[in-house]
Amino acid sequence: MTVLLREITTASGHRFGHATLAAPASLNALSLAMIDTLAPQLDAWLADPGVVGVVLDGDGDKALCAGGDVLALYRSMRETEPGETPREAAAFFEREYRLDHRIHTARKPIVCWGHGIVMGGGLGLMAGASHRVATPATRIAMPEITIGLYPDVGGSWFLPRMPGRAGLFLALTGAPLNAADAGFAQLADMVLPHEAKSAALLAMAEASWHGERDADDAQLTRLLHTQAIGLLDSPLRRHADRIDALMAGDDLGAIAERLRDLASHEDPWLAAAGKTFSKGSPTSAALSWALWHRAQELELADIFRLEYQVSLGCCIHADFAEGVRALLIDKDKKPRWQPATLDAVTTAHVDAHFIPRHTGPHPLADLT
Repeated sequence: MTVLLREITTASGHRFGHATLAAPASLNALSLAMIDTLAPQLDAWLADPGVVGVVLDGDGDKALCAGGDVLALYRSMRETEPGETPREAAAFFEREYRLDHRIHTARKPIVCWGHGIVMGGGLGLMAGASHRVATPATRIAMPEITIGLYPDVGGSWFLPRMPGRAGLFLALTGAPLNAADAGFAQLADMVLPHEAKSAALLAMAEASWHGERDADDAQLTRLLHTQAIGLLDSPLRRHADRIDALMAGDDLGAIAERLRDLASHEDPWLAAAGKTFSKGSPTSAALSWALWHRAQELELADIFRLEYQVSLGCCIHADFAEGVRALLIDKDKKPRWQPATLDAVTTAHVDAHFIPRHTGPHPLADLT
């Protein structure tokens, strides 16, 4: 069983659903099987009037979720004829984005305990929750540029909503965030010690609940905040002005030049961001740039529909499979990007990633 499902009975007779991603050997990487276990149970809890909320966490002390199961996606790409849409990838992205959208639009509080590593698909689960808990060990990142993908799972929604141009910086550099950064970036609502989780769950069980969203939201916030601790130093906040200057303007080439120069910066966090960008997929950078502009005015459901098309485009073009190969299969960390430079990435190449690859209605047409 890769997702543990149980319920917490409260003093008022109401219940909380409690789902735990339970694949600690893979840092709870999100597989299609896990999605197919979690999604229908989440729907059932949200439809049950006796359930007042849901808790989502990860097994072990290392991660909520280190991302999607890209190894399975890689196998799907390799087993598919060039130019054809990998069937397993299409199923994964459809069901993953449907689950993420359900969390964003849930009419009951959802607590996401974002302890440890929260990357890619893990952030897709956390970003839409109503009560997002970080801990001192939280490490959030969207490092897709290193594997030829882009910040999906709703990244086109939440990255532009961060202060200034911080979201664009994170998309291009994959820079890691600590708990304080997560608060500044509006990805976490409070910081609690990880050791406080058992006490928080017990307090939820001992409380009386109303079965009414606003009242239960407010009570859950008060309950969690009783254990909250002060924020640590935030590199993202500390460097906010510099980041806005780096990301200024409408010329991706000029931004890229400034990011490459950042690799020699005396601050290790900024230098690492510059080095990651310099080594990352030029196509991923161009896709992140395009989505930053194309998704600004879109509603959440439309963003998931757009990301579905772009993600399948990544599965058909070269860099995603090559990035996974270099990082996780052969582990040589020497991806051969196609095109190899940002200057060689044409508008036509970027646009080709946005082409719909489904027949009939969009697979996510029913999202509202």
